[in-house]
Amino acid sequence: MLAYASMDKSALEQEFQKEKAHYDFCKSQNLALNMARGKPSKQQLDGVSDLLQAVVNAEDCIVDGVDTRNYGELVGIRCAREYWADVLGCKLEQTFVGSVSSLNLMFDVISRAYTHGLLHSPKPWCKEEKIKFLCPSPGYDRHFRVTEFFGAELITVDMTLDGPNMDQVEEYVKDPQVKGIWCVPKYSNPDGIIYSDETLERFANLKPAAPDFAIMWDNAYCVHEFRGEYVDFPDIIQMCEKAGNPDMVFEFASTSKITFAGSGVAVMAASKANIDHFTKLFSVQMISNDKINQLRHVRYLKDKAHTLEIMQRHAKIMAPKFRVVSEALHRLILPCGFAHWNEPKGGYFVSLHTMPGTAKRALELCKAAGVEMTPAGATYPYGIDPKDANIRIAPSLPPVEELEKAMDVFCTCLKLAALEKLLMN
Repeated sequence: MLAYASMDKSALEQEFQKEKAHYDFCKSQNLALNMARGKPSKQQLDGVSDLLQAVVNAEDCIVDGVDTRNYGELVGIRCAREYWADVLGCKLEQTFVGSVSSLNLMFDVISRAYTHGLLHSPKPWCKEEKIKFLCPSPGYDRHFRVTEFFGAELITVDMTLDGPNMDQVEEYVKDPQVKGIWCVPKYSNPDGIIYSDETLERFANLKPAAPDFAIMWDNAYCVHEFRGEYVDFPDIIQMCEKAGNPDMVFEFASTSKITFAGSGVAVMAASKANIDHFTKLFSVQMISNDKINQLRHVRYLKDKAHTLEIMQRHAKIMAPKFRVVSEALHRLILPCGFAHWNEPKGGYFVSLHTMPGTAKRALELCKAAGVEMTPAGATYPYGIDPKDANIRIAPSLPPVEELEKAMDVFCTCLKLAALEKLLMN
């Protein structure tokens, strides 16, 4: 097959009619397929449902002298803090174990920065003339919405194969109004990129003009390989401390895609000074988090080594789904020559860059054919992709059979949108 760019108008029109006929067939099937969010599948949830048997009984609910049924231990029970220190590679005193959601902890950090300021803030962010936040893009829409919610000006930073464009980051942080940056350092959402060692070093050695600049380090996929061996990752907290920036980074993770989404355990890791600062601020909001759930999770997950064994169960479910996506794109889209995408080894997404000016149209066609996907533009600040080209594919939720149908529809819609634009031009 010739790439679309090599076809004359007659060939393009013929190709369009062929794809339109297949699209009409897809629509006639009345499909209702969802690839909008990176939700764990029922098969994954069933695979860890033995967690429900890890019941905390009255006889064994007291650990390290703490009764998990009672108030107290706002920072989390010791065994839960030890668990997260093991997984992330930091120190116990650098952890704050919260409730189910790491996003909630991120929101709380930004919220407290806005109302009270961070450890080194000259004043609360709400009293600043303006605050700005760096948003590596394509990125995670929920991150962007948190800082947008508090009135920050969102600044797009380009993503590279090594992570955020650090030349841009280092230039932007010269502005004292730039207060932080969002990061997903391992299997980034949606590109699936692992930040390079050089990128990590440059982050740790940043010299921002704002004394309260915050690296929001969402390590959501720290143990989420689905292809190949586990990739160890340096401890950014230790790196920042070594570089003389001990209080600059806030790291987050959770068990949401290890055990149960919405019923897991989240953590914030930071310098001890930051943990102490935020423990005081959080103490006004709550007396303690769910320590029984913390204990149940620790008894089930045990440690990093056992957690990685559990993640292999997930990998056996996830790998075939990513293979379906890759095979469909290589077979149906690659020969057309108008799109490129990543081939991640972990995480939850595939980031596809299609012909500029066609992403919204392609997803509009998908929706009309019964396939729901993340809206075009969602991976950029304010939901606006300046090129209208990036699409986030989330293959985790549908069964393989449904995913095959969804990818057939998706690829047809990509081609139709591209052909429409080429014929229009």
